[in-house]
Amino acid sequence: LFDGIYPFYPQQRKVFVFDVSTIIVIVVFLTFTCSFLLIIPGIRGRARIYWTLRVLLSLIVGVVIVVVQFTGDWETGWVKANTSYKSFSHALVNVDIGLHVGLAGVNVTLRGNPVNQVNETIDYNEHFAWSFNANYDQSYSEGLERGLPSPILYVAEKFTTQSPCSMHRQYRISSHYASATLWVAFCTWLISNILFSMPVLVYGGYMLLVTGAFMIFSLLSFSTVKNSLMCPIQFGTAILRTGYGGSFWLMLVIGLLCFVAGITVVALHYFNLDLLKTFFDLHEDKAEEYQEMTEVYVNPHFVNKGL
Repeated sequence: LFDGIYPFYPQQRKVFVFDVSTIIVIVVFLTFTCSFLLIIPGIRGRARIYWTLRVLLSLIVGVVIVVVQFTGDWETGWVKANTSYKSFSHALVNVDIGLHVGLAGVNVTLRGNPVNQVNETIDYNEHFAWSFNANYDQSYSEGLERGLPSPILYVAEKFTTQSPCSMHRQYRISSHYASATLWVAFCTWLISNILFSMPVLVYGGYMLLVTGAFMIFSLLSFSTVKNSLMCPIQFGTAILRTGYGGSFWLMLVIGLLCFVAGITVVALHYFNLDLLKTFFDLHEDKAEEYQEMTEVYVNPHFVNKGL
């Protein structure tokens, strides 16, 4: 206490789904999309539709791979409970407590029902990072110094390195491997786009399959935490249970989309190559395709002279 008053909470709060990094990535990909939409009227005929489908689908895959690196809803959970608000106080509050796990850390949300209770506005959202350049325990210690509400500190304590739950090691390692495989998937996505712009479409299909495989590997890496024992996060009789969030399911959908697109390209290469070339606007003239020689006219005057 400071002169009989609880510490004031002045910190700027972090949104648990979208942050500045996510917005920057979305703006960059929207810029590419708008630039393409300005170019598309110059493409004639049916090729305009094919170009639009290819570019938009490719941009969707790329933006999802990058954005989910910064989102905080790979695993989410909510619980409603009556619990103490701050240390050394017997006042109970009715709140919704949320846990949002991302690849870079966790967000703990505390929202009052109603928001105004015990003469305060209960609406908090705290981010605790465990990325390579962040120290989770230090973030937790700073939260203790600022006097954060007890429910937030209780949930955040479960993920500290000193906690007997070992949740920090499990989530941190699985998140780092998931993030690494996603960056590899982003690189293979770039390579597939380069190959699709060249007359080697089947290799672009193979790289698209590799992209989908690495995306699925990231999901498998993150889901390994479910195979280990977890400490219960309990508030009285209420238990905070978590499940896979929007980013996890979105990554699964995009990964399956890459598999379907890659298999389609490879199948068309072996069974209907003309249709594949038409879709990618690489259909060549028959004379050039079969490397036929054009007709040559020879002056008989030079032939008679043996030249």
